[in-house]
Amino acid sequence: RENFIHLCNPHLEKMKEDILYHFALGTSTHDFPTLFGDVKFVCVGGSPSRMKAFIAYIAEELGLGSPGCDYPNICAGTDRYAMYKVGPVLSVSHGMGIPSISIMLHELIKLLYHAKCSDITIIRIGTSGGIGLEPGSVVITRQSVDATFKPQLEQVVLGKTVIRSTNLDEQLAKELMQCSKEIGQFNTVIGNTMCTLDFYEGK
Repeated sequence: RENFIHLCNPHLEKMKEDILYHFALGTSTHDFPTLFGDVKFVCVGGSPSRMKAFIAYIAEELGLGSPGCDYPNICAGTDRYAMYKVGPVLSVSHGMGIPSISIMLHELIKLLYHAKCSDITIIRIGTSGGIGLEPGSVVITRQSVDATFKPQLEQVVLGKTVIRSTNLDEQLAKELMQCSKEIGQFNTVIGNTMCTLDFYEGK
């Protein structure tokens, strides 16, 4: 049970209903364990169309889809995010920027909690500029840094500044690197990624 999603909010268990507003999902209107209880991998990315294309690709790779099969948007009740599912894989768009992905992750983690998911791996797939790398290289991020190159995320929570670590799962990075070596199709490195509050001036 230690591998189940754990949340530190003591009020969740007392709520009659938890509404994931930006997903257009709620615990009284949707059966989360039935819909999402088998999820093991969550892949997120900025664009709804890319995440739909990704789930179609995954379906083919896992032998769970048929050519031309359409995959409904689970979050069709809203235009904020898009979500698709095939087998144990959930594909979710997060829009652009830290605020947008933060809102999505907040609701996503509660979704996985309500679904009683365990042993979850979450991976962001996206494009980025690169320094000192060949165009088209794949970077497996071990640490993200802010605009001042500090490996941290600074937020204000209930009026207090909270600083969170941005170190990612080192073992997962090694496993992904090994997969890349076995596939042998892309120049792949383990490195750091800068994440700022602005696409232009912040970078």
